[in-house]
Amino acid sequence: MKDVAAHARVGLKTVSRVVNGEEGVAPDTRLRVCASIDALGFRRNDGARLLRQGRTASIGVVLEDLADPFYAPLVRAVEEEARAHGALLINGSSAEDPERERELVLALCARRVDGLVVVPAGDDHRYLRPEMDAGVATVFVDRSPGLLDADVVLSDNAGGAREGTAHLIAHGHRRIAFLGDRPDIQTAAERLRGYRAAMADAGLPVDPAWVSLGPTEPARVRAEAERILTGHAPVTAFLAGNNRVTVSLVRVLAGRPRPTALVGFDDFELADLLSPPVTVVAQDPALLGGTAAGMLFRRLAGAAGAPRRVTLPTRLLARGSGELPPAQG
Repeated sequence: MKDVAAHARVGLKTVSRVVNGEEGVAPDTRLRVCASIDALGFRRNDGARLLRQGRTASIGVVLEDLADPFYAPLVRAVEEEARAHGALLINGSSAEDPERERELVLALCARRVDGLVVVPAGDDHRYLRPEMDAGVATVFVDRSPGLLDADVVLSDNAGGAREGTAHLIAHGHRRIAFLGDRPDIQTAAERLRGYRAAMADAGLPVDPAWVSLGPTEPARVRAEAERILTGHAPVTAFLAGNNRVTVSLVRVLAGRPRPTALVGFDDFELADLLSPPVTVVAQDPALLGGTAAGMLFRRLAGAAGAPRRVTLPTRLLARGSGELPPAQG
């Protein structure tokens, strides 16, 4: 700013007024200062200005995996809300590792982000209490935090799985398998709970051999699906616990002579173009992200009150795979 002032032959305060859009500068002087700014390539140091105000205009987002297609619209929605408030976004992946999540979150806090949106990987988030007490607004999304009261935005995981299972039952299925993610992941446990509730509602038993939770690598999903399909009581339908499991199951079921019904949890790209098109219980990740970001910026604007818990509904999209009848014989 001193260089601009010297180049334009004005005082430092005049440059400050022009840069900050303040009144009190004559039009010809303003034009001269703007010409000097352009000539010298001056850029206002927003970081220093915001630090003087006690803010950094940045938001941290910690997710399970940035490469997972489910999180792309969620992050984009947070980004759009941040942009509307003049804030930048810093992303990181926890890889479902609680220690890595903790390291990422504390690293972001050390860089003085104003707020955090976190998809929790661990079950103990008390390490965040000092940061929140120091003014770092925090909203959890997709899963609840552990041992910490905080704002959280969730999908109705149990309700969606219950609806998906009931849909298969309504189409004549009695032997339905649930193939999901690791049991220590909240969403996987909730979806298993919804599956069991729908089976109980219909008075149907659940053979332990029909339930498999674990890593979602394709090799494990394929091995478990083939085991379930060839066991002593082969199933006629699957409820898949997430989009990665669904995609692996589509590949397994495509090579079998008898059709097997499938309902997946989470929609995925091209699901409607497969043969048959895949019936899914769809979350709205963009709404999850937008709702979480909205809560975060309301807190940053001074909104007080007890932590809020918002649960968003899911939608069953019947496309074909979930309406296949049980194979005869």
